[in-house]
Amino acid sequence: MKPELLALITAAAWGIGGYFEKKGLHLGHLSPQVGITIRTAVALVILGVVSFPQWRTIPQAGTKPLLYMVIGGGVVAGAVGMLCFYAAIKGAPLSRVMPIAFTSPLFGALAAVALGGEALTPRMVVGMLLTVGGIVVLAGR
Repeated sequence: MKPELLALITAAAWGIGGYFEKKGLHLGHLSPQVGITIRTAVALVILGVVSFPQWRTIPQAGTKPLLYMVIGGGVVAGAVGMLCFYAAIKGAPLSRVMPIAFTSPLFGALAAVALGGEALTPRMVVGMLLTVGGIVVLAGR
């Protein structure tokens, strides 16, 4: 499957999932911390089953790549990002939170340029400006 189609499915899954997550938090009077724990537990089971055949490759990866995964995916994106996202969707309308929360491509592009040595192109700058402009339009009061 093409990466662009997978990215579009990702966006749809995260957007639609956010709707159901917000509904569940409010209907169940659940804290954001409980909500993210439920989400993570379910995802862990499914992902554990799907990834099981590849578990043998983990020791081959080495310490540094695994540390990047633990810090970037587990701590920064997984724990900090999701705890903040759940607190945000619990406390504000989804139509305001989602556009702001999903500016992650902007921050990813900035990190790629600042930390990863990727070139900052005029096209990338225009895309970043459009991203920020879209956020202002969608999330503004």
